[in-house]
Amino acid sequence: MDGTLLDAHGQLPADFPELQKLAAEHHCELVPASGRQLATLNDMFPHIDTFIAENGSVVMRGGEIIATFPIAEETVRAARAAANSITEPHTTVLCTPETAFVSDDVSGTARAELSKYYKAVTWVPELSSVPDSDIIKIAIFCESGSEAHVYEPIRQAVPDDNVAVSGKVWLDVMARGVDKGAALTKLAELAEVPIAATAAFGDYLNDLEMLQAAGTAVAMENAHPQLKEVADIIAPANTDNGVSVVLRKLLSS
Repeated sequence: MDGTLLDAHGQLPADFPELQKLAAEHHCELVPASGRQLATLNDMFPHIDTFIAENGSVVMRGGEIIATFPIAEETVRAARAAANSITEPHTTVLCTPETAFVSDDVSGTARAELSKYYKAVTWVPELSSVPDSDIIKIAIFCESGSEAHVYEPIRQAVPDDNVAVSGKVWLDVMARGVDKGAALTKLAELAEVPIAATAAFGDYLNDLEMLQAAGTAVAMENAHPQLKEVADIIAPANTDNGVSVVLRKLLSS
């Protein structure tokens, strides 16, 4: 989404409805895949009913949730403890399929950032009051940089689970084996579409497994270097409507 489909102002490209129509004419389906929660994606795309949400932790097809992947409670406890030990200012978000739990004393900057990705938020006086069960993603916002300040302590705390740097200021923890690539593979199976016939667009490290799984991997010009290494195609930057440019070429080939 950010850095891939959305423009510099966080808006969908003006020609997105046209892209949907073009894809349908070619018997293809456009599926938003994001770290955003399902409630946010439903709000952004009211005419779409298939999503990969929460970095693959929640999958919807045909308007029905077909899969959720909770994190083991011991992993949640370890990740929360590691997050509490980080001295750099940060905000922890505990995600269930229905809502995101956040402490109500977060900064104004954090609130503004959260509002972009989480439509359904439950504000709590103490995050410690939220149970470790039914958590499908732990997200950590660090304004000074998630890769530099958050990744290593969390990675060390939960080495067997999926820890993804999902943006310059975001890091996400999912259960082992849960990522956008696994979700894409599952959707392709259900739709009886060969994975080789799929294409995926991405710009950051939480898109890596999805690009590796897809038949055609498209990294944006503004993508993290690791994505460009696995890409079949480098698209123009999101600010140059790169998804539309490449998608039109793919659909016409």
